[in-house]
Amino acid sequence: MSSDTPAIADDRPPGPDGLPFFGNQLAFLRDPYGFMTRTAQEYGDIAHWEDPSGPVFQLNHPDYIEQVLVQNNQNYVKGARFQNVLGPVTGDGILNSEGAVWRRNRHLIQPAFNPGRIEEYASMMTEFTEEALESWADGQTRLFHEDMMEVTLKIVARALFGVDIDDSVDTVGSALEEFMLASESLSHLVLPPNVPTPSRRRIQRARNDLDAVVYRLIEERKANPTDRDVISKLLEVTDEDGNRLSDEQIRDEVVTLLLAGHETTALSLTFTAYLLATNPAVERQLVDELETELEGETPTMADLSDLSYTEQVVKESMRLYPPVPGIVREPVKPDIIGGYEIPMGATIRMHQWVVHRDPRWYDDPLAFRPERWTDEMESDLPKLAYFPFAAGPRRCIGDRFAMLEARLILATIYQQYHLELVPGTDLDLMATITARPKDEIPMTVHRR
Repeated sequence: MSSDTPAIADDRPPGPDGLPFFGNQLAFLRDPYGFMTRTAQEYGDIAHWEDPSGPVFQLNHPDYIEQVLVQNNQNYVKGARFQNVLGPVTGDGILNSEGAVWRRNRHLIQPAFNPGRIEEYASMMTEFTEEALESWADGQTRLFHEDMMEVTLKIVARALFGVDIDDSVDTVGSALEEFMLASESLSHLVLPPNVPTPSRRRIQRARNDLDAVVYRLIEERKANPTDRDVISKLLEVTDEDGNRLSDEQIRDEVVTLLLAGHETTALSLTFTAYLLATNPAVERQLVDELETELEGETPTMADLSDLSYTEQVVKESMRLYPPVPGIVREPVKPDIIGGYEIPMGATIRMHQWVVHRDPRWYDDPLAFRPERWTDEMESDLPKLAYFPFAAGPRRCIGDRFAMLEARLILATIYQQYHLELVPGTDLDLMATITARPKDEIPMTVHRR
């Protein structure tokens, strides 16, 4: 605690009262985006409420969020709430694991995301996108989110695991989709983990389907290892006693990378397409840049430095619609935030959805204005007024991969097609681990 930290307040921060026993858990689950926004507006930079699992603290100021994710990160873990939601499918992968296991496996996976390796992925990103566009027809209505889920899944499988999963893409995509939808179930979120609810049976079926594909990939890599892919690297490693990772440990990392490596980028592209369809002037400026800089050629890594507006569009989309709308942590020892003592085991909530839309940091915060992302604007922002990939040691390992992928796919699509939102389509979101559309986002595609 620094010398200028305020004295500890006698009481906990203000916050909504809630119901007996349930506290505010049901209110949050029924309308998570509205609840988190109202709580920030009504109670300020730090708010407190109770739910059945104990005290919850919502942090709404970038400095407080930086304290948890960066400055005092060693005092915080993902916590039981996070593990109960994600663990049934991802197991002990790098999203869930802590301590020595997390450090070892992140170290093993990190080379796949180094700048030199990421540059190698650029051509396969555009290749898979152009392959997908070959099935598009002028005037056809496409389920855009579904399209993006398929292309990003193929990219992550080829880039990280060195395999084509065309024959399994429907199985893997459906299983991951089923898991995400089932994990949003009220019974799954509220009832103890050992209660066999219908949603948990759906999650188990999804896991079984995923495992059939992933264990096959592991066996293939055992027979034909390479010096480039993540599975081969995981198969090589031994612990301090000379023991290799088990197939299940490798499976957890593969599933984690499959899920995280395609889900968030597919969502980001879906939200971006929605915003462009509802802001035609922004789309026109984007297309003008693509026509001027690319002159009809497939975009490459070398082109990205000239596609500054394309990058601004992606950044602004992830500000308004962050694919991961919130982060949870749990302190392993008491901490002091904003002058309040935060007890061990409390749930800490930090919502990109709230901070990214705060008028203190963003002028006209609900407007889609990519041009706001100037160097001057970014230098004036508090460090964690924008954190779509989290921050600190647990910052998303694939952030550069995701930004490269989003820009290249967006440029490849929009230099060939104009996407028109089907009339009457609304972007209504549910909050699971990610922010997902409750319904498909149909787009009518028109060749340029």
